Amino acid sequence: MKQFDPALTSPLSAERSGAPTLAIVVPCYNEEAVLAATHAELVATLETLVHAGKIDPGSRIYFVDDGSRDGTWPMLQVMANEDRRVVAVALSRNRGHQNALYAGLGQTVEDVVVSIDADLQDGPENIAAMLDAYLDGSDIVYGVRKERDADTVFKRLTAEGYYWLMQRLGVDLVFNHADFRLMSRRAVDTLLQYPETNLFLRGMVRELGFSAATVEYSRRPRLAGESKYPLRRMLSLAWKGVTAFSIAPLRAITVMGLLTGGLSLVLIAWVLSVKLLSDSVVPGWASIMVPVLFIGSVQLLCLGVIGEYLGKIYEEVKRRPRYHLREVVTGSAEPAAERAGGSEDVDIRQAVREERGSGSAP
Repeated sequence: MKQFDPALTSPLSAERSGAPTLAIVVPCYNEEAVLAATHAELVATLETLVHAGKIDPGSRIYFVDDGSRDGTWPMLQVMANEDRRVVAVALSRNRGHQNALYAGLGQTVEDVVVSIDADLQDGPENIAAMLDAYLDGSDIVYGVRKERDADTVFKRLTAEGYYWLMQRLGVDLVFNHADFRLMSRRAVDTLLQYPETNLFLRGMVRELGFSAATVEYSRRPRLAGESKYPLRRMLSLAWKGVTAFSIAPLRAITVMGLLTGGLSLVLIAWVLSVKLLSDSVVPGWASIMVPVLFIGSVQLLCLGVIGEYLGKIYEEVKRRPRYHLREVVTGSAEPAAERAGGSEDVDIRQAVREERGSGSAP
């Protein structure tokens, strides 16, 4: 994977004909405080890119409401009805950031798709460099955080420690990359073929194997509101990534069993030597309880790790839909009717393709 330098390429590659259509997918959960500013900045970004000839004027922004409990969805409805560039997608209930992002990807028909969080800490001004990398031949462009000065010290240390640990466990991740990325149409369509229920998109995108590049940027302060990834959710996402892409914890159980078995043999040898060589042995509970408690705690830990993997298998074999779509508002004069969906996405693609003539990549 190469690091892309915008200075080394022309604005439009000769290998690609015409300006591509761009979709910006924005998962939203209780983002009422930032939504107006986010919409305004993303629209300004589209207009700048259109004026520069990098994208087609038919490009769109897909906002996905992940079961918000504030005024996020009413605001998105108004935006979609007043701005044809906005598509508002509502999930029937909260399904988590990864499922909301996946649902948004499933609704797009454009040639290029960029995913970005609603707080815009991963600045939209970097989309231009991502498009240059795409036009230079990359199917996937990862936004990599060069500096995290906007984060707290605790957030920065835990995030970097997370990437370090994941790499040590054998999970193929791009260091300091979250979900700010560009994907070509064929990369998105390939990703949508993955059937698993437990989504960890940062690892799944790496599995695609298409040509990739990185664009480094400095993270911005959050516009307003609070982070939707507190410590609890960060740990949950980290554990999901480990169990979805690594069997290292299961191998660690084998190693732990060998170590505790060796320690038990040492203790047995010590007990027998004391029994045979000592004339007066005072029996005590410590020599019994310590090994019992130690081995018991190790067994419970091992059962817990195995149970996590069994739980993931249980969720996968049920083949339940990842989400249901409650409503899609396309920004046309006649908003999309209320529909229900799931693993087979509620589809607005055909209507958009008819409007544009073709939604296929060049």
